[in-house]
Amino acid sequence: MDLSDELKTATWRKATKSASNQGNCLEVAPLSGGRVGIRDTEAPHQPPFVVRAAVWDAFIDGAKKGEFDF
Repeated sequence: MDLSDELKTATWRKATKSASNQGNCLEVAPLSGGRVGIRDTEAPHQPPFVVRAAVWDAFIDGAKKGEFDF
């Protein structure tokens, strides 16, 4: 399946804590080939950012460790 077609039918999800947050959320979708799509809920019409699963895993690991805290 072509990536653009796959993105149209992808199952997007966001964190449950984001459900009550009026926007300001990211959504992710697992894609074929071990890729992950990432998009802004306020701009779902914009092309999502697509990364390899290893990149996503490294990001999540860093977030859990507080590496991106301001």
